[in-house]
Amino acid sequence: MGDQNQPSRERVSLLKVPVDIVTPDQLGPLVQEFLALGKEQNIVLLSLWDLLRARRNGEYRNYVMKAALVIPISKSIVSGIRFLSGKKAARYMPFDFVVQLLTILENREFSTYLLGGKKRILIRTDKNIRQTFPRLRVVGRFPCPFKRQEEGAIIEAIRKASPALLLVGKGVRGEEQWIARNSARLGGVMRLWCSDLFDVFAERKKHPSRASFDHGLEGIGFCLRNPFRFLRIFPYMYYKLLLLIYKLFVK
Repeated sequence: MGDQNQPSRERVSLLKVPVDIVTPDQLGPLVQEFLALGKEQNIVLLSLWDLLRARRNGEYRNYVMKAALVIPISKSIVSGIRFLSGKKAARYMPFDFVVQLLTILENREFSTYLLGGKKRILIRTDKNIRQTFPRLRVVGRFPCPFKRQEEGAIIEAIRKASPALLLVGKGVRGEEQWIARNSARLGGVMRLWCSDLFDVFAERKKHPSRASFDHGLEGIGFCLRNPFRFLRIFPYMYYKLLLLIYKLFVK
């Protein structure tokens, strides 16, 4: 919890993984706080599978533990928080969260840098972001994958551009953990990973409908495109068992 001079939010522990309770009204003041601090602030959009990964992967767990903001995007996470603590957490659709974030930055004429995605997708994303958020400055972009020997120059370019927000999409080696591994070298303020973000901005993929997301059914479309995702029923059952164990035996 912050002090009386800072925007209020609450960080809870769900199965020993941190999750922030942040309402849409609190998001703007929090972003202003991050910008005023002027130091690196990593933002995590946490799915159920990410939560389970944080329990078994020490590097990823450390990244989540140190994040400035951990936003739940899975209905299973917010229902788990309610089951264990009785607290109500706000859940965000990833694309909508990024749009809210870019809107906040545009209102203050801040900047962003785009890293990830194939070249044609990134060019289209850049164009659509500039059209949608005309007062938001896109201070650089670089497609992926890139060669290992190019990484130093890319990081230096990002650091010199000093964006208010670094958006990282798929194609980066190490995915979300690339941010963690290079956090001290990147400069800038906020960093955010969202795997399919650039594909959605480039209109190559559609984000789930609001109705399916609100009902927690957004995963069905992914399963239909990739039937192996139906196997996630087993870690989901494991998660439910963990919740019950924590409810009964863990204080």
